[in-house]
Amino acid sequence: MTSVNDIRSSFVDYFARAGHEPVPSSSLVPRNDPTLMFTNAGMVQFKNVFTGLEKRPYSTAATSQKCVRAGGKHNDLDNVGFTARHHTFFEMLGNFSFGDYFKERAIELAWGLLTKEWGLEKDRLSVTVYHTDDDARALWKKIAGLPDDRIISIATNDNFWQMGDTGPCGPSSEIFYDHGDHIWGGPPGSAEEDGDRFIEIWNLVFMQFDQQAGGARTNLPRPSIDTGMGLERVAAVLQGVHDNYDIDLFKALISAAAQYTGSEVNGDGKTSQRVIADHLRSMSFLIAEGVLPSNEGRGYVLRRIMRRAMRHATLLGANEPVIHKMVPTLVREMGQAYPELARGEAMIAETVRLEEGRFLKTLGRGLQILADETSSLGEGDTLAGGTAFKLYDTYGFPLDLTQDALRTRGIAVDQQGFNDAMARQKAEARKSWSGSGEASTDQVWFGLSDSLGPTEFLGYETEEAEGEVTALVKDGVLVDALENGDEGFVVLNQTPFYGESGGQVGDRGRFTGEGIAADVLDTQKHHGVFAHKVKVAVGRLTNGQALALHVDHERRGAIRSNHSATHLLHEALRMVLGDHVAQKGSMVSPDRLRFDFVHTKAVTEQEMAEVEDIANAIVLQNAPVETRLMGVEEAKDSGARALFGEKYGDEVRVVSMGEPTGNGLGWSVELCGGTHVRRTGDIGSISIVAESAVGAGVRRIEALTGNAARHRGNTNVAIVNTAAALLRSGGHDVLDRIASLQEQLKKAERALTEARQKIAMGGSGTESGDDKAMVNGVAFVGRAVDGLQPRDLRGLVDQTKTQIGSGIVAIIGLTDDGKAGLAVGVTKDLTEKYSAVDLVRAGSTALGGQGGGGRPDMAQAGGPDASKADEALAAIRAML
Repeated sequence: MTSVNDIRSSFVDYFARAGHEPVPSSSLVPRNDPTLMFTNAGMVQFKNVFTGLEKRPYSTAATSQKCVRAGGKHNDLDNVGFTARHHTFFEMLGNFSFGDYFKERAIELAWGLLTKEWGLEKDRLSVTVYHTDDDARALWKKIAGLPDDRIISIATNDNFWQMGDTGPCGPSSEIFYDHGDHIWGGPPGSAEEDGDRFIEIWNLVFMQFDQQAGGARTNLPRPSIDTGMGLERVAAVLQGVHDNYDIDLFKALISAAAQYTGSEVNGDGKTSQRVIADHLRSMSFLIAEGVLPSNEGRGYVLRRIMRRAMRHATLLGANEPVIHKMVPTLVREMGQAYPELARGEAMIAETVRLEEGRFLKTLGRGLQILADETSSLGEGDTLAGGTAFKLYDTYGFPLDLTQDALRTRGIAVDQQGFNDAMARQKAEARKSWSGSGEASTDQVWFGLSDSLGPTEFLGYETEEAEGEVTALVKDGVLVDALENGDEGFVVLNQTPFYGESGGQVGDRGRFTGEGIAADVLDTQKHHGVFAHKVKVAVGRLTNGQALALHVDHERRGAIRSNHSATHLLHEALRMVLGDHVAQKGSMVSPDRLRFDFVHTKAVTEQEMAEVEDIANAIVLQNAPVETRLMGVEEAKDSGARALFGEKYGDEVRVVSMGEPTGNGLGWSVELCGGTHVRRTGDIGSISIVAESAVGAGVRRIEALTGNAARHRGNTNVAIVNTAAALLRSGGHDVLDRIASLQEQLKKAERALTEARQKIAMGGSGTESGDDKAMVNGVAFVGRAVDGLQPRDLRGLVDQTKTQIGSGIVAIIGLTDDGKAGLAVGVTKDLTEKYSAVDLVRAGSTALGGQGGGGRPDMAQAGGPDASKADEALAAIRAML
């Protein structure tokens, strides 16, 4: 038997031998098509190649592309399990020509693979062509020798493909396989075409026109080829079965589903086993690519898939988490072709297990309430939409689960009534909401959140994507366009730009499009809406435009390093200082990080060095940085730390770093919605540069990482080397040399101070002003001395007063910056007649000062003009 893995490999190998470049599958989250929730066809990753916006080093390619159809306009979710060929996840085999070969070669390659390489019976193959495509009809007759009755003309859009309302388009040719007359159905175009006998296995699209606005079509200068073959469908053909769920891959998954739910393979629970097998693929691949279950966007679609599978596990008798146990089976079947499954196996299983635990709590409560609410309903009845909304809003029971649970009883749900109840709740919430700050601007964002819903954030996995403009805001109001040179805010349906929150600054970068370029100056987040502050550099921005989004890679990388370092420093501080340490704020920017935490005293240099060493030891582990989505209480129970100032919903992202410890999650585990490095080694290094107090019981550290830390280290080394050269010493003894010089300086300063004091006391040296003199019968000593500090003046005045016995002393200290300090002393026997305060104020005025103060026997003042020292002494003499 030819296995699925063999078929996949042989397809790609066949086209590689024919000169095609084997191209790996692109992500399930499309980066270059803002209109798609998930990649749903093989050509998605080549969209910009077909339109000419992107050049590749090859002109032909072959792929096996992962696809999901479970949300948006391509949604097969509700049919899975009930039909033979519906899947939420499937693989599309395809070969592509970008202006290289066209119809003839495409048909030759397809026919050769099916009939020669794989040996399918020619008599079982039929094809369709677009009714005006005479070229394709003639080529099928020439190459395959098919008779006219097996080349079927189709006049509908089923055989005409368009990329969009405008752009590349062209006819297609579908290849059908006849499973035999024992199965009901007729060929395409017949009255029985909806039967299962004739199954489409391959679609060849001939891109030869350019659809113009207004309806005209012109020939493309380089016609191209895009083909798509469902791997599961062709595997059924090659393995001799009619049902996709009977191929080897699904047999293995269904067997695992039966084993872990305790049910019989293909027994009464056949449908539920198929749902689980299909949904296991979707959930595992999406989680492996970073999509996590949530209540919005892609995460909500994932949650629907997961919970639908979990609901069917309970129908098979499982009353505890079991689906996560099936992940290893999937990895064994598909991990070789898709290594991301093997790499993420542990995370996938854990994410599924956690979601199962939450779901089982919701399910038990919801089913009991649902049973009570529908006890009076029978087949053909309809559950009121308001009741379904109550189940959703009050008890967390999703609408699709209500519909699924009632489906087997033939009871419908009034979905419009559900939507109306949802709308009424939003209206009430909006009415009761009161804004903060600029209320009018806040109201705009609240309105956009209500009408558009939250922006889909892609930035955990990518820094480049495409997005569609959904709103423009200028000066606080909605506008239709932003003109060249305008500044304003752009809202997109999806974005890789991080909106400022949780201490992490918003991203910057650039938007580009056809004739358009805009610089993104900042990204903010309001009520779940990401607001990109832009300045239009080229062209004109309008609603509905598709833009290429480019985050500033270097800046984002620095922010990621600093944010991850913040987590490591937080845990290291707790280890060194104690469990009382808790975050009280942070700032994560590209050039540095700041972290505020609870602690009652300064952190010593020794403690700081220990914190830095511990954090860097985790950096050197180069351990993976992993993210899981958990309920808030569940996350806290696991040991995850909540961050100050962050508002959490029912579910949170839990970021773990470092090699696992007792909690099984990692050395550092925190609740965080920011962006982080993929491995701790990506941080490079951490260097703490400052520690200070910011309030009572709150300290702050600032740090650098990566290149910034390295540059700081290099700068410090250069400073030490320069100092060593100036001191004529080796770098190792610079500190000893500096200490020695400091001691010498202190001795010299003491000697200089003593010399100046001698001058002030009347000893030898240079001095200015009067020496001891009699003025109006009173002994007066007045001196001005260079370099004498104001702090030394009072002591010198007291000593001089003692020496003269009776009299008045005025000493002025002249400082190096051109200012002067003045002290005046009056002996006790003269204080009844003279006041030191009056005398010092007279001197201060002469120095350009404004008074002074003290006691009648001692007063001090100063002034900005030391050159007036003689005038100050003269003013004091005049007072006598």
